[in-house]
Amino acid sequence: MNRSLFALALVLLLAPGCAQSNSSAKASATPTAPVTTASAEVAKPRLTYTAAPPAGKVPEMEKLQAIIETPRGNIRIKFYPKEAPKTVTSFIKLSRDGFYDGLTFHRVEPGFVVQGGDPQGDGSGGPGYTLPAEFNAHKHVPGAVAMARTMDPNSAGSQFYIVLGEASHLDNQYTVFGQVLDGQDVAEKLQPGDSMKIKIEPLKP
Repeated sequence: MNRSLFALALVLLLAPGCAQSNSSAKASATPTAPVTTASAEVAKPRLTYTAAPPAGKVPEMEKLQAIIETPRGNIRIKFYPKEAPKTVTSFIKLSRDGFYDGLTFHRVEPGFVVQGGDPQGDGSGGPGYTLPAEFNAHKHVPGAVAMARTMDPNSAGSQFYIVLGEASHLDNQYTVFGQVLDGQDVAEKLQPGDSMKIKIEPLKP
């Protein structure tokens, strides 16, 4: 797919269901790929959240990391809590709640991005609340981890993506909240329908 066209699709289809009150709400956007058996299994009612994002901050967020376990291997990421405190807080709390466990990577664009974290498994779901935009100076370089959203800048929820290649045209339009430290090769091997489990651990050098 032409990258400029995909960038438009990225805006339109990343997380259109995030503004709904719960994760069972459906959006009208057309899924980018058929829902697999694995993703259909996780498209059941999950944890219920309020319409407001988590309040406060996770203590010492700068000393934490996320381990994304996948069938292809593990991906280790560090956070940018100073630049994206609300986004990092939400991601950590959702991860600790087990929200992401069993969800899939529903969208894979080789050389561009891989995207997951949708409880619907088709790009239309979210956690039941939305996050304010926290655009910052971090670039969409390979390994950058950012939040998906709709046309509304303040519509990110639980869906995130990992940049696989050059994507500078997305800079300052999406909240970059982390960077892959190890496992970029794993991200490049992911296939649609691959499941995830996310653990939050102390950051290691």
